[in-house]
Amino acid sequence: MTGQGTISAEREPVCRRFDEQRWLIDNVIRANGPEWDQGRLSHLVTIIGPEAAADVAGMRARMQKLADFGPTFEAAARRREARAVAAEQDGDLVTARESYFMAANYWASAQWTILRNDENNLRLNGKKRECYGHYGRLADHHVEAAWVPLAGGKALPAWLHLPPGWRGGKIPAVAAMSGMDGYKERVVAMYGDRFLARGIAVLTIEGPGQYESAVLGIPVSVPAWLEAGRAMYEWLAARPEIDADRIGITGHSFGSFFATIAAAGEPRYRGCAVSVTCLEPGGQAIFEDASASFKRRFMYMSGHTDEAAFDAFRTTLTWEPYAAQIRAPYLCCSGEFDPLSPLAHAERLFDALTVPKTLVVYQGAGHGIGGVPSGNLGPPFTTLMADWMAARLAGKMLESERWLVDAAGQVHKQPF
Repeated sequence: MTGQGTISAEREPVCRRFDEQRWLIDNVIRANGPEWDQGRLSHLVTIIGPEAAADVAGMRARMQKLADFGPTFEAAARRREARAVAAEQDGDLVTARESYFMAANYWASAQWTILRNDENNLRLNGKKRECYGHYGRLADHHVEAAWVPLAGGKALPAWLHLPPGWRGGKIPAVAAMSGMDGYKERVVAMYGDRFLARGIAVLTIEGPGQYESAVLGIPVSVPAWLEAGRAMYEWLAARPEIDADRIGITGHSFGSFFATIAAAGEPRYRGCAVSVTCLEPGGQAIFEDASASFKRRFMYMSGHTDEAAFDAFRTTLTWEPYAAQIRAPYLCCSGEFDPLSPLAHAERLFDALTVPKTLVVYQGAGHGIGGVPSGNLGPPFTTLMADWMAARLAGKMLESERWLVDAAGQVHKQPF
């Protein structure tokens, strides 16, 4: 059958629960807004800055059903790209780069609801790359298109960012990835990025199944991510700017699972930091209990259009045979009540790890950690991750601890 491990250009995944609940999803969007399953619009403001707030407010008002997402993002992308072109023609290069960055993120976001590699998806992907390339050309730091080779002649798409002010010499680096619905162009903030500000280069990459890799026909699987972990490390280690002894890896949301598998496949990483986790083997909560949009997208990422075949495949999505292979110190930041991946699965992973480790639990928090007192008053998990990784790449020792960030923002630590 079409789609059994091969990403289709003609056919979208057939997910029974999504089809049956489409009317419900549209009604939830109309009642609660377009962030019914996760904070994709609010995250745009975080990485772009306050100028995106007006764009986002306008888009949020126009998104009344799922079918509105693509056209709304595309319209915003066209406006921002036109503004960028005009600004560059006028010599306003800072304004131009900012609008190119925004346009790239809006073009990428317009791809989210397209779950086949048709002409429209390929067109949007091309516009995203074009605008981000223009941003990179005008950015306040070095941004370079990168391709990480895999066996069989394929390559993972990435962008390499060097810290502002870098003038030579070996520096540490992280390979960083977003989650199921994320893309590489949003991983590094336009200004004040947490890793670049600490002198750490960032390879923002889409591994097997993620966004552009899916467009390129590279589906997700555990073996593919084991290979990707080695490939990312070797690509960075071969760069003249990068210190091969100071390379880490980080992942967010479903990227937490991907980074964990990648770290198991490559023992030379010096740290693995994950957040907002998806660590439940087989993904019962995210694929069967949460919004059906998650399952349907992951079917596309894995190259399955048949739901029964995907249900068999998802049982292979587990860290259990690989946890003992991880050699890097490990950090996990998680909400206490994450509905997409119950905390018990992160705790089981920590029981299996044999390396120095830090588990940070935010009291009362869900998948995004924010919006609750522990997330608002405690240490921001993004800053905590950056500081933790910087310390690992600097060679600082780590004691294995479990942290609880309580509702007053206080951190309570106890040894494992």
